[in-house]
Amino acid sequence: MRLLPLLLLSISAATAADSRLQQNIERITRSVNAQWGIYIKCLETGAEIAINADKQMDTMSVIKIPLMAEVFRQIEEGKFNLDDRITLTEAAKRPGTGVMRSLDAGATMSIRDLLTLMTIVSDNTATDLLFDKVGGTEPVNKLMKSYGLDSIRATGPASVWFAGLRAAPSSAEFHRQAKTPFGLASPRDIGKRLECIAEGKAVNPKASEAMLQMMRGQVYSSRLPKYVTGFRVLHKTGDFLPFIGNDVGIFESEKRRIVVCVFTAGHYGIGAQLEDAIARIGELIANEFAVDR
Repeated sequence: MRLLPLLLLSISAATAADSRLQQNIERITRSVNAQWGIYIKCLETGAEIAINADKQMDTMSVIKIPLMAEVFRQIEEGKFNLDDRITLTEAAKRPGTGVMRSLDAGATMSIRDLLTLMTIVSDNTATDLLFDKVGGTEPVNKLMKSYGLDSIRATGPASVWFAGLRAAPSSAEFHRQAKTPFGLASPRDIGKRLECIAEGKAVNPKASEAMLQMMRGQVYSSRLPKYVTGFRVLHKTGDFLPFIGNDVGIFESEKRRIVVCVFTAGHYGIGAQLEDAIARIGELIANEFAVDR
């Protein structure tokens, strides 16, 4: 007879903790003049926090996660293999993040190499080579739609985005007009995609683990992982600072896996301050879920 009151007390305590965490996160978002979209879910408890989580926003390089999933899907279909190699040409080189643009033409990379570089250093050349390999953006969008993730949409290769930026009167005006997003998605739908990968259900368990392992190698750590202790943070960033600073991933510990997706836009201040606000949100999440509830 005492179990029901104890259960209700436990649920009430968890709800209060989630509410407190959300309030603290919202306090940070109010300290930075930007648009925010945030989705958090503990996979073990099911606890969720959603702040503008269903708003479709510019993903920037976060769209590379859906592309990665489509690459593995086509590998499962036997269209190509992780060990297949692609030769770099001068025409294939893209500006922005990455290292391949600095390599000599004629260098060869495996599909595994391209996926790794696209993920851990957000290599735009690797990204466009993989878009070419899978047949463009449409297969990626078709896959996301098949999962019911209708907000996720690859809008074009990196080359299209950079062409739009070059044609704009300024980077600020380019962002303000929002005519050429790098990709589109809601934080919640990206969170669902990450949950699928974490549960081993993205393509197949082996492919899911490969995707997780690549995200564990992420080089950039100035956002979600910056102040986190007690968790390993596997994640993928998306950048157009100071206007956009996105970071999505999974906080992993022995007892908890927390899906965290933070999108921003419309920020015209100092990029480092936006990044630090995201880092403080990561710290709050880690501290909250570090204790059993």
